[in-house]
Amino acid sequence: MGETAVKICGLQDVEVLKSMVNLPVDFIGFVFAPSRRRVTPEQAALLAAQLKAWKTPEIPQSVGVFVNPDLEELAAIVEEAQLDVVQLHGQESPQFCREVKERLGTRVFKVLSVQSLNENSEASINHELYAGVIDGLLLDTFDPVYGGGSGSTFAWEEIPAYRDWARAQGIPLFVAGGLLPSNVAELIDKYSPDGVDVSSGVESDGVKDIDKIAAFVGRVKQA
Repeated sequence: MGETAVKICGLQDVEVLKSMVNLPVDFIGFVFAPSRRRVTPEQAALLAAQLKAWKTPEIPQSVGVFVNPDLEELAAIVEEAQLDVVQLHGQESPQFCREVKERLGTRVFKVLSVQSLNENSEASINHELYAGVIDGLLLDTFDPVYGGGSGSTFAWEEIPAYRDWARAQGIPLFVAGGLLPSNVAELIDKYSPDGVDVSSGVESDGVKDIDKIAAFVGRVKQA
């Protein structure tokens, strides 16, 4: 496996984004679903424009985070914010994911809620329905309100089966949920995900903290 990818999610502030220019971050996430980190399409467009202006060899890809979006609304946001990836946290079907890719030309990452999979034995095979459709799989901790972003970890022992399935499909497996600079190296050492996704774990008082972001990225890239 190559170097673990880093996704910093829930960006809202242009100045914080500017301060990240020299960090080896692979994806920047903008939340359009209900959340205290939610941004408007206009805000995301300003942030994405800042990304495109980076004079670095590798510009992070922009990711829009959605929960059960309407396709028309989604199309308008993707166009205005010039998103590279659509990340879907809800009950979006394989057909919906396929329509997003065909119509909007973006990559699609599908998120699975680990707790809900454990509670429903029938749901444990749902990821297989997305074979040949999605471009990435992300495991997150179940949250009954927002569908993710709870800031708590799940049972990491669940990871290998999904990681192996994703690799058989030729797509990356990302892990989110309760990751911190203090625990992310352990996750990578034990379970070798292709990428990690963090939001609240690099915040102080609900605001992105550049020192924590730098520490997190450093731990990932050194792991």
